[in-house]
Amino acid sequence: MKKVMSSVAEAVADIHDGACVMIGGFGGSGAPIELVHALVDRFRATGSPTNLTIINNNAGNGAVGIAAMIRAGMVAKMICSFPRSSNAEAFNAKYGAGEIALELVPQGTLAERIRAAGAGIPAFFTPSGYGTELAEGKPVEEFDGKMYVRERWLKADFALIKGQKGDHAGNLTYRLAARNFAPLMAMAADKTIAQVSELGAPGSIDPEQVITPGIFVDVVVAVPEPQQEEALVRAGEVY
Repeated sequence: MKKVMSSVAEAVADIHDGACVMIGGFGGSGAPIELVHALVDRFRATGSPTNLTIINNNAGNGAVGIAAMIRAGMVAKMICSFPRSSNAEAFNAKYGAGEIALELVPQGTLAERIRAAGAGIPAFFTPSGYGTELAEGKPVEEFDGKMYVRERWLKADFALIKGQKGDHAGNLTYRLAARNFAPLMAMAADKTIAQVSELGAPGSIDPEQVITPGIFVDVVVAVPEPQQEEALVRAGEVY
């Protein structure tokens, strides 16, 4: 099975209208900017993909990455924990105009819903959100005198993630906190697409250093000098 693609455009070519897409990153840390911008480029050229559901920790910053997707009108719904970050103007404008839907999920619950999907666990109970609007319509149950909310797993059609090192078999390592949601998302998506700063032959990564095994990765593309979201936002870049 060919996993290595020659360009980010080729890597994201299968993402279709109406897809649910997980995008790694905690703020800018671990955000696969080049993959996201390749999707924006395709939308501008062809009008597709659109009507996307995006799963991420936040709803984009500035005018790059996920925020660029939102500004372009590609995103129908955000599932995230922090939609109102300091530079979330793109999301704020679309949400205020009623042009984008929001599913707000506590951060720990978001991570566990994604992990549960990768582990084949369809639902679990958590105390987070009980007694709030976030629990409305969801089953609740008492365990040892404490009330819990039942949450469903969270799957996706695609995951876009960013690794530090990768090999032709799809094995990945990450740089420090850039790991964040990426390993969980790789397990919870039908197709995982990873950009990596360093790409080598199978065996070039010590097996003990592999964080995401290649069995969970479908596409790998080399991006030797990836951009950092925070730097682009500080510079006022608009994609």
